[in-house]
Amino acid sequence: MDNIVRRLRQHGAEVVERRSVELVPAPADGVFPDGFYVTTNQHTFIHLEAKWAEVKPSTMDCGIAVDVEQASAATVKFSEVRKGMLIAVGHHGIRVEPVQRSIERKSVFEFMASNVSSEKPKSAVIREIAEEIRLAKEQGGKILVVAGPAVVHTGGGEHFEKLIEWGYINLLFAGNALAAHDVEQALYGTSLGVYLARGALADEGHENHMRAINTIRSAGGLKQAVAKGVLRSGILYSCIQHDIEYVLAGSIRDDGPLPDVITDALAAQKAMRAKIEGVTIALMMGTMLHSIAVGNLLPAHVKTICVDINPSVVTKLADRGTFQAIGLVTDIEPFLRELTDYLGCASAGPSTNRSLNSSDVRHLNAPEVV
Repeated sequence: MDNIVRRLRQHGAEVVERRSVELVPAPADGVFPDGFYVTTNQHTFIHLEAKWAEVKPSTMDCGIAVDVEQASAATVKFSEVRKGMLIAVGHHGIRVEPVQRSIERKSVFEFMASNVSSEKPKSAVIREIAEEIRLAKEQGGKILVVAGPAVVHTGGGEHFEKLIEWGYINLLFAGNALAAHDVEQALYGTSLGVYLARGALADEGHENHMRAINTIRSAGGLKQAVAKGVLRSGILYSCIQHDIEYVLAGSIRDDGPLPDVITDALAAQKAMRAKIEGVTIALMMGTMLHSIAVGNLLPAHVKTICVDINPSVVTKLADRGTFQAIGLVTDIEPFLRELTDYLGCASAGPSTNRSLNSSDVRHLNAPEVV
């Protein structure tokens, strides 16, 4: 019965009996006590001294550290646990409030909550995603983009830059690869040694990303390169020019890396966690590992959109706990092109409410790339 109740409480069931949360000191740095409560990404509360206190932030796969004097609770990772820290154990005195999900279709997030498929109506879904992003901006929401190098490789960088310039992006999470190839494109017009304008291989183009990294390292970093006039275009240039915050997290496969890249995985995770407060929409494009990593940091109420040419990326994201994510299986450049078309019309104002022209028809009926 105790096990059944524990499982039901993850779905919002409440126990009439009100007991204070059970607290046990951490036995050592980086070690939780036996039986510690493992959090989900749902809103969670603990019962302490006859009152309910919210656990902040709502992050999955953490423990709950409690400050009795301040009557506060926080999610903590293994690396943040210190010996003697009071940790919640068991499930008594802990309450979960799941995100409410309507049985009726009210938005793209209800419509897309079925199995991932490449046969979804792309244009209709992108139009509704654009509307969600537009509303988030109007209501003062915070829009996060998690992007992989495919944004540059596919030629979608120019559309991404428009979103930054129009104020539809507030925060960017990426890796060394996106930044390196973005700089390569800005300096040489290539990505992975291929000219994006005509799709031809550049002579000795395989060296371009290395030379691009070296140029930025010589300047001292991305911001220094912009200030010195070395970097004059691209996604990171636009972020710096428009004061958009970004976190670049490194990996063992990185070339360089660029000076702006955080090479310590725990430090990168900490930097991301510090910046996601207030995020209302997360758009993840062309990166499986970063999408799953950031998805694990986001509360369940954040509307999460995953766009990738590989259907398994969206499936893996949901399987690893980010159940609120919707998926769109398509190439990145056509997605960004159509998204900017819709948002460009919205940004232009009421005068754009017109009948479809030939350009609209071309985009609406563009063949899907799977």
